[in-house]
Amino acid sequence: MISMTVQPLPVRLEAVIFDWAGTLVDFGSFAPTKVFVDAFAQFGMDVSLQEARGPMGMGKWDHIRTLCDQPAIAAQYQARFGRLPSDDDVTAIYERFLPMQLEKVAQYSAAIPGAADVLHALRQRGLKIGSCSGYPGSVMQRVVERAAAEGLTPDCIVASDEVPRARPAPAMALKNVVELGLSDVAGCIKVDDTAPGIEEGRRAGMWTVGLLLSGNAAGQTLDEYLALDEPARAAARAAARETLAPVSPHYLIDTVADLPAVVDAIEARLARGERP
Repeated sequence: MISMTVQPLPVRLEAVIFDWAGTLVDFGSFAPTKVFVDAFAQFGMDVSLQEARGPMGMGKWDHIRTLCDQPAIAAQYQARFGRLPSDDDVTAIYERFLPMQLEKVAQYSAAIPGAADVLHALRQRGLKIGSCSGYPGSVMQRVVERAAAEGLTPDCIVASDEVPRARPAPAMALKNVVELGLSDVAGCIKVDDTAPGIEEGRRAGMWTVGLLLSGNAAGQTLDEYLALDEPARAAARAAARETLAPVSPHYLIDTVADLPAVVDAIEARLARGERP
């Protein structure tokens, strides 16, 4: 066996790939969570907002499947229907969830403060803007329509039903790489507020940035976030950091508005020959 020293390939930063809810739009990621609670209620099950947040970032069918596998929720279903929820039962809940999500998603999808300015600044640096979401394409269409009116126009948008396996698998992030014509995954940054979304970026071989206060991990409205004093904000950061720690994001910031400094740091690391 011949051992060879492998030199790092030269890489430049080419693109930033963003999640949507809790990252670019919908501060606190309320559009999906509130509708999950309402959809389960129509089947006679009591699912809390905190329980609904648990698998956030996954494709929505997979999210419902994961919730149904939780012992407390499965027990409710069995008590009501006399059986544990099958995949067909999950599909029935999903089919109830989807039109409710279509109706409500635009209402909750206001741009997160600073998001449009960050996208503009990234383009000024010559970077491409990708995006992906746990939402299916029909829901993403509603989100994108509102987002465009607020200055959010990524170069690529990938929905969860456009790939064989959504998060935490890397397919959506990698579809961005293909669609944007990028040369190396190490020249990409994945920005997300959920553990499955960060894991997606890690599995795709990208730099990853986790959002502590604008998304699912903190679960606060914009007004609630703005009202926090510094000790409360620090406590929220600590709790969110613990939630995201198992997937080891490369960087953690409060909201997307803080991203430019991270982009500077990653460009410097790439220039030194580092890879994710």
